[in-house]
Amino acid sequence: MMFRTVLLLLLAVLVWPGGAHAQVETREGIALQNQIQELKRDLQALRDSVNRGAAGSSALGGSRPTAPAANADVATALLERVARLEDDIRQLRGRIDETANAQQRMGEDLAKQIDDLNYKIGAGAKPAEPAAPVTPAATPPKPPAPIATPPAKRTPEAALQEGNAALARRDYAVAETAAREVIATPKSPRAYDAEFLLAQALNGKKDYQGAAVAFDETYNRARTGTKAQDALLGLANALTAIGEKRAACATLDKLKAEFATPRADLKDPISGARQRAACR
Repeated sequence: MMFRTVLLLLLAVLVWPGGAHAQVETREGIALQNQIQELKRDLQALRDSVNRGAAGSSALGGSRPTAPAANADVATALLERVARLEDDIRQLRGRIDETANAQQRMGEDLAKQIDDLNYKIGAGAKPAEPAAPVTPAATPPKPPAPIATPPAKRTPEAALQEGNAALARRDYAVAETAAREVIATPKSPRAYDAEFLLAQALNGKKDYQGAAVAFDETYNRARTGTKAQDALLGLANALTAIGEKRAACATLDKLKAEFATPRADLKDPISGARQRAACR
């Protein structure tokens, strides 16, 4: 009877929802898996012992119990270990739930701060008041200006090539113009690259509010894209530059959560960004 109880408890532990696969990435999960494997081996040893005891009883024709008294002690020890293992699993599952909730709250808080920043930027762009009308002096009529021939429309690739070349020589105005040209092209396949170019150009012009919005847009266009890590780092630096250090630290935490192993060339810049934002 005790052997059957141990078996049922072990089965309940081994099929616990979100079991080994969900825990394999943590030290606690690996330790629990090792304990489970050890319990499996002990259970098999107990089963073999019971079977040997039952076989011996049948061969002698006697009516002694199917399991010797030593097996009862082993079963009791297994019951205690199963109880401890169940308690460890409950604690680990609680920590996993807490981590998931913390990451969700961090993402929601970052999104709210970005929305607030966008609102501040939009509210700050007030239309200019119309100038007082001026009575023009009598001037002779001017001849009509010649009609300029519109330049040939260039491809998004050509515009991006010129924009990146301008960015390299720190001609941020030309880089910004090229980036906006590509972004304005309907269904442009290079809009992602153009958005990142725009963010870099605005950051070079020290338009940190505009750069923050452009970096955030770059990240949202492709959250696992080739420029996602750069966009989050650029967003954090731009937020620090405008005094939004709390949002900058939340962005860096998001970068760490989504890219646990950042690119090698970004490790030092990320560390520097955390220091500038005074992140804990």
